This record gives sequence, structure tokens and C-alpha cells, in this order.
Amino acid sequence: MITADFFSILDSVDSTNNYAMGRIHAGLAKHGMLWFTKQQTAGKGQRGKAWNAEKEKNITISLVLEPYMLAIDSQFHLSAAVSLTIFEFFAVLAGDETKIKWPNDLFWRDRKAGGVLIENIFQGAVWKWAVIGIGININQTKFDKFLIPAVSLKEITGKNYDTIELAKILHALLIKNLSNPQSFETTISQYQMHLYKRNEKVILKKNGIKFETMIKAVNAKGQLITVNETERQFDFGEVEWVI
Repeated sequence: MITADFFSILDSVDSTNNYAMGRIHAGLAKHGMLWFTKQQTAGKGQRGKAWNAEKEKNITISLVLEPYMLAIDSQFHLSAAVSLTIFEFFAVLAGDETKIKWPNDLFWRDRKAGGVLIENIFQGAVWKWAVIGIGININQTKFDKFLIPAVSLKEITGKNYDTIELAKILHALLIKNLSNPQSFETTISQYQMHLYKRNEKVILKKNGIKFETMIKAVNAKGQLITVNETERQFDFGEVEWVI
């Protein structure tokens, strides 16, 4: 059972993922523990990018799991399950224009509302720990200029929110969905239903060259499948979105 001591609040930390990793290596982490910080000074995004968030205005958390329920080659299953969970959490408040942008960004219309960074610890062929970092824009209304524009829950709804209480709701939902995950077939089917720009033409960029294609699906390996004259598969990091 997950109790109150599994939800910890930090005033400030460089990165919640770094903090969670430190607790694991110190032998102080347990399955289901989550750390929320009011301020993250060096938040990490995908592919080494920074995640910038104003103090006390957003959800910045890391959850640790012992993924004993998943095989070592099921990392996309976990990523998709996390994406679906934050989609479920956000869509209740923001509405049905919420989407999952491959591989695990939270989008509303054409703007980024949140992101996920999962870091793993393996011992040989055993998947010992997954550290799931999540950032969701809640009350922030001013953002630095990025290639992909950002949006917050407050901008969508016009309301202010208690970020700690929302993080507790998200924590409970994550534990519910991830401690006993659905079959991969069910997870990937639901993931596809909410996939950003599915069956729509988009502009992607590979090796600095932009090209138009249509988003078809994401396969079991977590590759993005697109189609124009021919069907192509792309690994994460192989292409960039042009939005």
C-alpha cells in the first residue's frame, strides 16, 4: 500500500530524477516513492534538453518503480503506459483536445503541456529500477521561446490550481496504472487512439532536411510509422517535429 510517506515535497533540487537516482543508490528508495519539488534548477528533458519551469507553478516530479511486472525489452510498454496516464490526468481538466505526441510528450492543440523522461537501472538482464520524471505546466503563463510552443493548464482553463494536490492525484493514478499494467496490446491500442496528428500530414526533419509525411502509427518497438509513397519507421531521436 502506498502511504503518505511515499509522497515527499522538496523546496528546491537540481533535478528530481537526479534526486531519485541518489535515493536508489543510497538504498533509501522503495517502489512507488515520488518526489515533488517546488523549484527545479536544472530539470532534464529528452535528449539532454533542459526542462524550464517557474518556481511553485508547475508539477515537477519523479516516481521510482521496480518494474518487476515487465520484461527488460518492454521499455516502450512502460513509456506508453506513463504517457496514457498523464494524458488521462490532463484531459479530465483540459478537455478532448489533449493528445500524446510521440514518444511521450503531452500536447494540447499544437502546444506542449508536459513531458516525460524515464531513466533506468539494469543489473545484467534484470530491470531493477525505472525513474520516471514528469513535468506538467500548471499555473505558468510566461514561457521562454522554444521551437515548440508551450501551454499551461491555467492558460487553457483560466483557473489557478494547487500543484501539490494535483501531483498527489497524479501519483495515485500512476501507481494504479503502472503497478499492474494492462496488456501491451491494450496499452498500445489506447496510445494510438490519442496519438497527436495521427492520419494527418506533418513536417518532420531528418539530418537537417525537412520533409512532408503522414503519421500512421507507432509500432511495438516504439518506432514512429509514417507513410507517403512508402511506409517508413523512425527511432526516437532520428527525426524532429516542425510545428
